[in-house]
Parts: sequence; C-alpha cells; structure tokens
Amino acid sequence: MLNRRAWLGLSLGAAAAPLLAAEYDVMRWPANAVVPPLQALDLQGQTWRLADLRGRVVVLNFWATWCPPCRAEMPSLQQMAEIYGPDKLVVLAINVKEGPRRIVQYLQSSGLNLTVLLDQSGDIARQWGANVLPTTHLIDAEGRPRLRLRGEVDWTSREAAAWVEPLMRR
Repeated sequence: MLNRRAWLGLSLGAAAAPLLAAEYDVMRWPANAVVPPLQALDLQGQTWRLADLRGRVVVLNFWATWCPPCRAEMPSLQQMAEIYGPDKLVVLAINVKEGPRRIVQYLQSSGLNLTVLLDQSGDIARQWGANVLPTTHLIDAEGRPRLRLRGEVDWTSREAAAWVEPLMRR
C-alpha cells in the first residue's frame, strides 16, 4: 500500500508524463499541412524568421531548462551544428515559457552557445504541435518541414545523420 507522499509523487509524475518523453518517436510532416509561421526573438533581440533561412536545413528544437531530456540532448545539437556548419544547417533552440535570465544562466553554466529563441507565451510551441518536450522539427533547405521528433535524440548518431543529410540534397 502506498503512503500519501508516495501516492502524490506518482500522481505528479503521471501528470508530467505528457510533457517529458523518455524515448523518441519520428513522424513525417503531413503533405497537406500548413507550415506555421516562425518569427521569434533571440536572446540578443534579433528577429529570426523561417523564410530567411532558405537554402539551409533548419532544426527547430523546442525545449526548457527544467526538462532533463532537453538538457541531455543539447550538447549533441550543438555538436551537430558544428559538424555541418552554418552554411548547411541552422539549429534554433526555442525555449518554451521561460525568461531570458533563467536561459542565460543555464547556457553559461552548461557552456552551450546555441541560438536560443524565446517563446515565453508558448504560442510558437502550440502552433508547431510541440506538446512534448523536447520536440524537434527538421525543415529542408526549401523551407518545408519534413520530420517531427518527440523525445531525446543523440543528434550525432548515424540515425540522426540519416534524417538530416537527405534534407540538404533536395
């Protein structure tokens, strides 16, 4: 029999389960689906638009500092960006519902230097269907979303390369 504290812990864990993914799943972007707009500010106040990134593969990664799987995959996202270079691939880490101070503290303590976009209201995440963190969208060089991945991924793996590299050749 569970005591009150254990029951509360299980209940809270179950409530958080839809937000945190232990594994990942891959889904193709529906052919007829409308591409949501993307216009967001980074931590320096620069506006980023998806349309401005044509010619490069774009990786939209929805994350939060409180999310362990998000934190676990961030170094591999940064490595992937470095491997392919900014002329071929852009990683945009879209932070969901957190303020700049918390994000900057996390980046400084982790040594990461990814481009972080702000989604303090959660509207961008909702538009892109990011109801699980982390959620990552892979967008081809022509600006078309191709894949959505929910959960933690090793972005330096062969499997990730098999998803990303064909998007560069279209």
